[in-house]
Amino acid sequence: METRINPMANEVGSKWAKHIISSNKVITDSALPKAVQELVKIRASQINGCGGCLDMHTKDAAAAGESAVRINLVGAWRETTVYTEAERAALELTDQGTRLADSSGVTDEAWANAAKHFDEDQLMALVALICTINAFNRLNVITRTPGGEYQPGQFG
Repeated sequence: METRINPMANEVGSKWAKHIISSNKVITDSALPKAVQELVKIRASQINGCGGCLDMHTKDAAAAGESAVRINLVGAWRETTVYTEAERAALELTDQGTRLADSSGVTDEAWANAAKHFDEDQLMALVALICTINAFNRLNVITRTPGGEYQPGQFG
């Protein structure tokens, strides 16, 4: 697969990416559990077929101590027993928030279930994370940024 354009080598692309990356710090510094953050990034990236993001976030999750079983089963999270109820609620919100064109949006039931497990600040961080990872997925899929070369911690 050949990359169409390197966003980080382009003036507009690198400026845009810096803003998105800096906005992500609000999420990483939030009280939203780190395991939930990685699971959400992996799940959205699976749905969107983003090899670059899957490469990064599966490796980062493993480097942070996440088990191979939990990383490998994210795509079938509904049919597993390895995730907490809070993680399952976050994954459902991720599925619905990522597949907007496939339905009428996020259901009240999915929102209420997430609200049972996360406080308002955590919920907002979760929503922001779903938005952010979807933006990165789209950037990488459109530009054909391949997966496979990422090293954990490579980008700071």
